[in-house]
Amino acid sequence: MGGTPDQTYAEVVLGRRSIRGYLKKPVPRALIEEILEMAMRSPSSMNTQPYHFHVITGEPLDRIRKGNTERILAGEPDSREFRRGEPFKGVHRDRQVGCAIQLFEAMGIARDDKEARQDWVLRGFRQFDAPVCVIITYDRELDGSDDTPFDCGAVTTALVNAAWSRGLGCVINSQGIMQSPVVREHAGIPDDQVIMKAVAMGWPDPDFPANPVKITRRSVAEAARFVGFD
Repeated sequence: MGGTPDQTYAEVVLGRRSIRGYLKKPVPRALIEEILEMAMRSPSSMNTQPYHFHVITGEPLDRIRKGNTERILAGEPDSREFRRGEPFKGVHRDRQVGCAIQLFEAMGIARDDKEARQDWVLRGFRQFDAPVCVIITYDRELDGSDDTPFDCGAVTTALVNAAWSRGLGCVINSQGIMQSPVVREHAGIPDDQVIMKAVAMGWPDPDFPANPVKITRRSVAEAARFVGFD
């Protein structure tokens, strides 16, 4: 599972999937630097390149996992710095639920199994027990910019594709940054940056049941309109 450097771009994009179970195997820093260098070729508005990457492993990441989990179980409210807006409704909520159904079926988690469902949620707050977590932030002076979130999304997409091309798996998530004070403290994130997103990264575990799941995608016919074509 995972890509290889000799794959075509199409093979990387079409083969990539979100990985939620990882081998307990370190990821070399040099490999992550190579992946980041590729990701940073993504376009940004007027070349602003507003993003920063905080790459965390080992004891600091364990402290973030522990702090996130303890605060969530203690009922601490969400303190995400980049807000997600209102809960999803309509077709967007349907897709969210559909994704969860596919994953729960793969994991064998029954609808009424509250303990297993909670354990699944807590995996997210632990960054899915991945050996590496990449926190994406942007310069606070750009807070409120329309372009900055787009640019950060572009570089994050490039990051997960580049990682896949080197045999690594990732899952983009928000659970790992829900408790921003914990993340900011243990990752040493300066006050002039806003925490936006997290990416769990590592070597995919081929035996983890959810890893082979390919989430249902919309067709081009559903998503696109073509104007002016014959």
